[in-house]
Amino acid sequence: MPPLTQALIVANVLAFVLEQVLGSTVTGWFALWPLGSGLFMPWQLASYAFLHGSLTHLAFNMFGLWMFGSDLERVWGSRRLGVFYAVSVLAAAAMQLLVTSALGSNVPTVGASGGLFGLLIGFAMVFPHRTITPLLPPIPMPAWLFVTLYGLIELTLGVTGSASGVAHFAHLGGLFGGWLVMRYWRRQLPFG
Repeated sequence: MPPLTQALIVANVLAFVLEQVLGSTVTGWFALWPLGSGLFMPWQLASYAFLHGSLTHLAFNMFGLWMFGSDLERVWGSRRLGVFYAVSVLAAAAMQLLVTSALGSNVPTVGASGGLFGLLIGFAMVFPHRTITPLLPPIPMPAWLFVTLYGLIELTLGVTGSASGVAHFAHLGGLFGGWLVMRYWRRQLPFG
């Protein structure tokens, strides 16, 4: 496993262990709290991405990080992957803060999903024809189609308010942030 991908997985697992030991103290300080909650701190724009609500949440995010981050790190190297992942995490946080402010929510956000969705769009743009078989439904499809469908599902669920408790707009923010970085690196509109 490439070094940054491995380090991110280890950091997420260690943060999860700390959450289990210290409980709400970790969430109180490091989850991404909405701006109007009175609990927001600037470091939460990054720290929330290392916290997870359950072992299943952690396992699925780390599986995705390994699956997509490993291949991207092999192509880009650790530094470039780090920049890409960080921008995706920050874009996801920004989108989530905008949505929670608009809705007047006081619920914190945790999870690496925003960064993972950035990796998904990066993977689809670097390996558009690589076959991906999702768990549900187990239908093989090219990466570009998988990510397009997943993004549309997230948008639909976010707009309709389905599956509450899931930060759909953070996922979309991570997708958008990753897409912007890819467009910048390729000198494509709106950057070239």
